[in-house]
Order: sequence, then C-alpha cells, then structure tokens
Amino acid sequence: MLSASNELFTFCSMWILVHSSVQIKPGRGHLASPYPVEIQPTLHPNGTKQCFPQTIIIGVRKGGTRALIEMLSLHPDIVAAESEVHFFDWESNFEKGLYWYISQMPFSYPHQITVEKTPAYFTSSKVPERIYQINSDTKLLLILRDPTERVLSDYTQVFYNRLQKHKHSQPIETVLIKNGEINVDYKAINRSLYYIHMQKWLKYFPLTHIHLVDGDQLIRDPLPEMKKVEKFLSLSPQINASNFYFNKTKGFFCLRDNGRERCLHESKGRAHPQVAPTVLAKLYQFFHQPNKRLFELVGRTFDWH
Repeated sequence: MLSASNELFTFCSMWILVHSSVQIKPGRGHLASPYPVEIQPTLHPNGTKQCFPQTIIIGVRKGGTRALIEMLSLHPDIVAAESEVHFFDWESNFEKGLYWYISQMPFSYPHQITVEKTPAYFTSSKVPERIYQINSDTKLLLILRDPTERVLSDYTQVFYNRLQKHKHSQPIETVLIKNGEINVDYKAINRSLYYIHMQKWLKYFPLTHIHLVDGDQLIRDPLPEMKKVEKFLSLSPQINASNFYFNKTKGFFCLRDNGRERCLHESKGRAHPQVAPTVLAKLYQFFHQPNKRLFELVGRTFDWH
C-alpha cells in the first residue's frame, strides 16, 4: 500500500491535495509506482474521462436519494454512477484503492459533473474524514425527510426484503418499543437521529459544502427543490416543470426527459405499515428534541412534527 505525503493528484480537471494520513494503493490492474505520482483518469476515444466525483450524495437512507439522483440526471451537465459504490464505508472496497473507485465512475466530458450516491455514507463515522482527506472541496448533497416517516420506510424496506427471501419479520411495534420506551438500539431509529451524524460531517466540511434537500418537499413538489440543487452545484438552469408529471396510479411524480417517461422502481413509495396511534405519538415525541438540535446545527428548520 502506498502512503501519500501531501502530494497533488489530478482527477480530470481538478487538482486535489491528498493529506499525509491518506493511504492509497493502486488497486488491481494498476502497477505500483513511487511518489510523487498523478492518478491519471481513464481516457475514452471520444474525449470523455472517468473522474473522481465532484459531488457525492451522502444520504440519508430512505430519504429519497434515488429520486434525487434520477432528477439530477435530467440535467445534461450531470453524469451519475449507476449503482451505490460503497467505497468510503465498506472496508473491502476502500482497500481496493482510489484507482478502483474512479474506475466505477461514468465517463464524462470536461464540462460535466460526476455524481456518486451511497446513502449509507451519512451514518458511517469513517466516511467524512476519508472524503475530506482526498478532496476537501467535494460538494455534498444530503436529503432528509421527517425522521418518523424515514423510520417507517426503513422498516418497510427491510420487511419486503425479508419477505422476498422467505424470512420472518417482527411486527413493527416490537422493534420500535423496548420496555415501554422507544428502542434506541434499533438501527432505523439511530439513522434518524440526524444531528448526531451531522456533527461528524461538520468537523470536516463547512455548511457551505453541504446542501440539505427537503425530501418531503421533493415528493410533493420536486421542481423548487431541484432548482436549489442546481444553484448549489453552479449548474445552468436546465431542469424545468416539463420534466415532471404526476402519476396518479403510483401517487408520486415521475420524470419526462427528451420525450421519454420513466418512474422510480415499484419498490419506491410502498405503503407503510399501520402503527398504533400511541406508538406513533411516542415516536414523534422522541424525535422532537433531536430535530430541534439539528435545526440549530444547520440554521434552518423543516416541516416536521
């Protein structure tokens, strides 16, 4: 494994300072070489390159990250990785090195922005520092929704995943409540304590580098939220009302791009399980103070209970 020593690396048109604590290895298919060394982007005959993403959607899980990246991809100056790469949070991938990570990116023209989406990044304690060490100028997109609704969506996804594998699932009340109180050991609860995770990101990135997307608003009226994202990424205003249409059957907005219409996968927008009103009230009450701490931390409020 190669150890960087405050060397400069060029990722497409960007120069990136890699701090001395960063450990980088070439990964399979690349020869090791002594430092200083430039990480050269993979070139395509048509002049496109694979780049380190200038923008990363860091989360949050079940917050609407898939909708966000699909809507962002409507812009001609955006190219997005096809799948969640899990480079910064999975040790098995991180050990493959930066060369491997860049090889997972789409080919782009010099004027385009490469975007990667892995919603698990937000709650992983190692990820903020790892991204910062490679490129402290990375722009981060974080989409948040009502934490109670996010918990219910989290449970619903796991429930259907287990159902497809013919595995048993516990009723939602039994995982939400423990000894009469909210079960703080339930991972879905922890993921919705946004302020805890946000504090870790703010140790490395200023708020000017992190744009918070209102996930609930994105569902109700996507265009205003996407205009804010365009502005944050310094993109020309290309996404417009004609790119969206409401699908009454699915109950949410779908996309229209150059005459083609597409909707999110059927796994999106699933109905949440029925929860006893007393349990739901307890859940809303539980998140009241954590929500307040997040609002103070980021200097804005959301329309949550």
